Amino acid sequence: MQASDTSAVDTALRETFEEVGIARRFIEPIGAWDRYDTITGFRVTPIVGLVDPGFELTLDPREVASVFEAPLDFLMNPANHEKREALWQGRTRYYYAIPWQGHNIWGATAGMIRALYERLYI
Repeated sequence: MQASDTSAVDTALRETFEEVGIARRFIEPIGAWDRYDTITGFRVTPIVGLVDPGFELTLDPREVASVFEAPLDFLMNPANHEKREALWQGRTRYYYAIPWQGHNIWGATAGMIRALYERLYI
């Protein structure tokens, strides 16, 4: 969050524009939920929004290497949520991964997708 941001939604809209170039006018924020704490110490407030077609992506290479789309019904299917483990700082950590057409959604992103699934369906 920057000093000019007025809310978590404002931060999300600014970051979306800075990182992938989608202007605010294309995004309709529809909600937020409890903060998500990463194992690396970051606190994230997940924001969900609907994105209208017609935008052009402009990736900031310092932040984003590539982008892809996955269908919401695929992401919300718990059969696609793989629970994995890894050794990090001497401890076994568990995390979600969601493989999609050669891409691997994992870590905080997969964790927030899983949290959205649990919020909507459990």
